[in-house]
Amino acid sequence: MSTGCSPRPRRRSTVLSLRRAETARGAGAPTPAPGRWRRRLAENLTAYGLLCAALLCFALFSWWPIIRGVLLSFQQVDFVNEPTWVGFANFERLFADPLFGIAWRNTLLFTGLALLLGFVVPFLTAVVLNEMRHARAYFRLLVYLPVMLPPVVTSLLWKWFYNPGPGLFNDGLRAVGAPPLNWLDSGDTAMISLVIVSTWANMGSATLIYLAALQTIPGELYEAAELDGASMWKRLWHVTVPQTRFVLLVLMLMQVIATMQVFTEPYVMTGGGPEDSTLTVLLLLYRYAFVYNDFGTASAMSLLLFVVLGVFSACYVRLTKGRS
Repeated sequence: MSTGCSPRPRRRSTVLSLRRAETARGAGAPTPAPGRWRRRLAENLTAYGLLCAALLCFALFSWWPIIRGVLLSFQQVDFVNEPTWVGFANFERLFADPLFGIAWRNTLLFTGLALLLGFVVPFLTAVVLNEMRHARAYFRLLVYLPVMLPPVVTSLLWKWFYNPGPGLFNDGLRAVGAPPLNWLDSGDTAMISLVIVSTWANMGSATLIYLAALQTIPGELYEAAELDGASMWKRLWHVTVPQTRFVLLVLMLMQVIATMQVFTEPYVMTGGGPEDSTLTVLLLLYRYAFVYNDFGTASAMSLLLFVVLGVFSACYVRLTKGRS
């Protein structure tokens, strides 16, 4: 009799222990062990230490130069004598300089032409590469090769192409019986010549980004468009462009910011000529700083460029926020 009744109290103790465990879980999670707490603290300290190192690098090499540039724009500085505060005299000197308006006009012209070529050509190149079925990798490498060349080397190479005497382009024109052109020595062709160089040198990165975006478009959309009888251009306009709209908007903003800061091509190839027809904002800034030794006015010009690009970026993001 005693052996038959013995399992009942064990079952009651098991049920009670399970209820106590459930009650403990409902009351809250148990306090972590001291070892686990120390390990979490060490992980957090390591993460915050790495974050502080990154913030320190940004502060020293990005934020402080911006703050220092703002301060210099209100000072007369030549890094030889003691700087003196002059208020808005540097900005007044800029606005009184006739080259200031010419530089902004040329920069805006370069940006507009660069958008016509440098925005459309990489996108169409990416569409062509996306449709290829053979040797796609080799053509990608061919398109990206100019990006790997140093900008100065690219400018010197194209300067030889544009040479009015033994230049490659004029030799081609003579071969077909056309008269040679003064590519970089004429105000009518100098700016568009620089835009072509900039487009050729920088289109590789944009093309690969567009190509990556095109490969994310579902093939069913193109199949449905083909069944509806859409032509190639209609598929491009009604399927490809809407599906890559966000990438197009972002790259357009980045391209405007980059082309507004063009410097290498006019500095190496034309020096701002002929007759200041290729003088850009950064090239004039360079003259103020390293030719006229007036770093205060150069800083004032850089601050104006920073404000213009900041306002443009804010307006652009505001206008395209709903569409994206």
